[in-house]
Amino acid sequence: MFTSGLQHVAAMYAGVVAPPMIVGPACGLSPAETAFLVGASLFTAGIATLLQTLGFWKIGARLPFVNGVSFAGVTPMVAIGKAQGPEHALPVIFGAITVAGVLGFFLAPYFSRLVRFFPPVVTGTVITLIGVSLLPVAFNWSQGGDAASPDHGSLTQIAMAAATFVIVLVLRRVLRGFLRQISILLGLIAGTLLAIPVGLTDFSALGDAAPLGFPTPFHFGAPQFNAAALVSMGIVMLVCMTESTADMLALGRIVGRPADERTIEGGLRADTLGTALSPLFNGFATSAFAQNIGLVAMTKVRSRFVVATSGVILLLLGLCPMAASVISLVPLPVLGGAGIVLFGSVAASGIQTLATAALEKGENALIVAAAVGIGLIPIAAPDFYHAFPKDLLVVLDSGISTGALIALVLNLAFNHLGGRSAAAGDAEDEAGDDGVLPPAPADTPDTPAARP
Repeated sequence: MFTSGLQHVAAMYAGVVAPPMIVGPACGLSPAETAFLVGASLFTAGIATLLQTLGFWKIGARLPFVNGVSFAGVTPMVAIGKAQGPEHALPVIFGAITVAGVLGFFLAPYFSRLVRFFPPVVTGTVITLIGVSLLPVAFNWSQGGDAASPDHGSLTQIAMAAATFVIVLVLRRVLRGFLRQISILLGLIAGTLLAIPVGLTDFSALGDAAPLGFPTPFHFGAPQFNAAALVSMGIVMLVCMTESTADMLALGRIVGRPADERTIEGGLRADTLGTALSPLFNGFATSAFAQNIGLVAMTKVRSRFVVATSGVILLLLGLCPMAASVISLVPLPVLGGAGIVLFGSVAASGIQTLATAALEKGENALIVAAAVGIGLIPIAAPDFYHAFPKDLLVVLDSGISTGALIALVLNLAFNHLGGRSAAAGDAEDEAGDDGVLPPAPADTPDTPAARP
């Protein structure tokens, strides 16, 4: 049980530590404070996983479901950090996450009725934007992360990122089974070892870390509440709930226990309660980790108690600052090389979802085009909204938030309002000028066997 649980932790470890590694420096944290944030993320991921697998009352899907820090919140949190400044960034982020988690908890029983407003055309667009929005972070890491440094973007920095990138790809190609699942983690280890001779590895944070410690509640200050940040993280919460619903449906099929409405409701309550509790221990919004669903399918180990064991391991890692500080040994160029693969995989997952969105029907392709176009503005033209009020920038500077809003509104306008669905629009397109559909071929009988 321990080794199987450790395998789940290994498969999701890089995904858990990446968000705090992005948000920490963006909010002006030192390497030691960023390491503390990593430990807090591991600790809160353990809490959320135990809520999901073991559960109590009406909380928890009670499926082998691993929870961790959601990538959906990274770009909005970076935008909040830039807007608020180092002193208030994390308190405002934690305040918005707490409110979003509480609202999501009370919304959980009704969310199954709202899922129809988040079809693949919306969720696929959002997931794609998550991956694309994170790629510039990986590129900045690959250059060294500090634009003021004299060796920023030097040949050494980029070569180290390229070497890690190639190592990860090679490992994904040649390894099988469990080792293939942790190829990004292995690539980070290999890249860090390569970086030692060229002097890119910093051991200072590891030397300052204590072997044991507890994530001090509200370590960065009491939560603060900002309206624009609340809107931004509220959208993130809806995205997380949609992703978790889809993951519960997939996992239910894999383990032979289809996820019914009660299971989904309990799972969403665990997600949102874990999210609401996370800021108390300096953690971020949590949601399901899809890569662990693939691990369940591959290993055929379907026990929720195995995944609960991984939750305990995450808790223990969070209580050991020295273990969390090990990640701080990874040079940013190494993290950048692996991040290109990691964040690119998120974008690829979104494209895979869009492949099921029937883009040829109705105006679905137009919805994706408009949402992706607006969502890419902060990436392609970072100063585009410079003249807008400061509070609006929290939402507008996050391509995920703006893209999600555009996709949601256009999906409602084209596929729901007025009773005109995508299928109905498709039928109109096929009809002639008089609106009458062409007759079916005479040699195609309307029988079950003949229908596609």
